Amino acid sequence: MILHNRINRKELRKKMQEDVTPRTTLSFYKYVNIAEPENLRDELYRAWSAMGVLGRIYLAKEGINSQLSVPTANFQMFRDYVDMFKEFKDVPFKIAVEDDGKSFYKLTIKVRHKIVADGLDDDAFDTTNVGKHLTAEEWNEEMSKEDTIVVDMRNAYESDIGHFENAILPDVDTFRDELQFVKEELKNKKDKKILLYCTGGVRCEKASAFLKSEGFKDVNQLYGGVIDYARQCKQEDLPVKYKGKNFVFDDRLAETISDEILTKCSQCGESCDEYTNCSNTACHFLFIQCGKCKEKYEGACGEECQKIINLPEDERKEIQREMSKKKGKNGRLKKK
Repeated sequence: MILHNRINRKELRKKMQEDVTPRTTLSFYKYVNIAEPENLRDELYRAWSAMGVLGRIYLAKEGINSQLSVPTANFQMFRDYVDMFKEFKDVPFKIAVEDDGKSFYKLTIKVRHKIVADGLDDDAFDTTNVGKHLTAEEWNEEMSKEDTIVVDMRNAYESDIGHFENAILPDVDTFRDELQFVKEELKNKKDKKILLYCTGGVRCEKASAFLKSEGFKDVNQLYGGVIDYARQCKQEDLPVKYKGKNFVFDDRLAETISDEILTKCSQCGESCDEYTNCSNTACHFLFIQCGKCKEKYEGACGEECQKIINLPEDERKEIQREMSKKKGKNGRLKKK
């Protein structure tokens, strides 16, 4: 069996848009020792491909981090399969708040050094000594207390479109930079109650252990992240303290948590919170774009990229090749 996708992106996207199969989008993670992640990677690819699973999964010796969608008819089969592994048994699934079944168009499973790039030497501290896990109800209660410090452990482009009120929102584009920012920003507040949150919980798990190793006394984290917070609030009829959308790392780019719109179209200034990746694939800049500007600029971030996407194919590809050579590792995230 071929253990990777061999169909081009355009065909896969078209196939997904035409597919009417009901699908469930979910995420899960676990920090756990995996002795041979390369072998596990191949085993998971065989089984999940046969089940029709699509998504992006990272494996490392430190654990697993998964964002994926599974045909709803195969959901229990998928749950049972995951539970077969002692490392993953009963791992909590975070089910998407908004789901049209179009979140992923292919299955990608990669082995990495870490499941989230953090730049830390994990041998220097106890990564299992994590902060206190809070439910949505507990989170709301702790947020309301005086002197509590709430910290968004996501990147700036994520918190721009949605965040908890009065949270510290680091203006950084990587988790590695965020950890150092928070450490420095809070260095004189180690006795305060610290509340951390992120998308699904995986970054807070590492961040809370890191902060505790740095001498912070009262570190807490929103268990299951914003994704599960929204589910709990809906299920238990709790007040939603989160404003705006929750950025997600799939084709949806975001899901609505509350009705507030916190950002504006970067091209016309109209109130808008819809992210777009520039249609010039060599640029791929991530930016806020309203429907009118998306039509006007054909999904491009500006006139220059719009001109490029309309060039004859040979000329366009040559320019895009040159642009790709100049683009940094996180090129799509750089502010223009």
